[in-house]
Amino acid sequence: MSTMTTASSWAGAARQLLASSRPLSWINTAYPFAAAYLLAGGGVDIPLVVGTLFFLVPYNLLMYGVNDVFDHESDLRNPRKGGVEGSVLDRRWHAVTLWSAGLLALPFVIALLAWGGLVSATVLVIVLAAVVGYSAPGLRLKERPVADSLTSSTHFVGPAVFGLALTGAPLSLTAAASLLAFFLWGMASHAFGAVQDVQPDREAGIGSIATVLGAAPTVRLAIALYAAAGLVMLLAGWPAMLAGALALPYILSTWPFRSLPDQRADEANRGWRRFLWLNLLSGFLLTQLLIVMALTG
Repeated sequence: MSTMTTASSWAGAARQLLASSRPLSWINTAYPFAAAYLLAGGGVDIPLVVGTLFFLVPYNLLMYGVNDVFDHESDLRNPRKGGVEGSVLDRRWHAVTLWSAGLLALPFVIALLAWGGLVSATVLVIVLAAVVGYSAPGLRLKERPVADSLTSSTHFVGPAVFGLALTGAPLSLTAAASLLAFFLWGMASHAFGAVQDVQPDREAGIGSIATVLGAAPTVRLAIALYAAAGLVMLLAGWPAMLAGALALPYILSTWPFRSLPDQRADEANRGWRRFLWLNLLSGFLLTQLLIVMALTG
């Protein structure tokens, strides 16, 4: 009986860890790394496989697991937590989550540091510092308005920058424009995502770009950042510049909330749920564009 109880207990822990890693978001970090690595001249080799696996699962468990542990109190008061938008991690698994996140990531990080050079190692260290520093006590960058959006964007652009750095390829205008546009898109997405949590964050004493600016100004800032991302892609040259059109669905999805009062900030969750599915559509369309670029380049 005790063996069955132990097995059941660890099965429960595995389910909690899986939920904490946000499976729906795995592709959002693995894809940028793999795409940047291949487009910069990297081959289908061991670093590509190891890097993609790292940014697919361990990286996300590290990013979201640490967040779930140290955001536990505010998550309990947040009605949207407990599904695809974030788990409420049982207290008894907090230590297990932190240890699992660190130990699972460690061998991948060591291997990737060994395969790269000084530049790629520096990029990886910065990215990992941003992942941990976003939620961990002491830094808690997620509670520093504007820095929260900058750091969150780094979580997703960082893997792409690392993929580029790992190949040792020079930074072209197309790559620079694409990374800057991606960074602006990431800031916009974080800012808009923070709007729906204005009330629970204020009740929990958590600062964010949305709690400081308010719901409507934050939504308008997000729209401006999405538009800026689309315009920056015009610098990427043909046909990469076509990716700038992918900013339009995000602008249209966010636009209805531009005058949203703080008292109804939770209504932005409708837009956020659309955002999660828009990412899948945008990823598909971007993949088609990248295939065209590879075939014509």
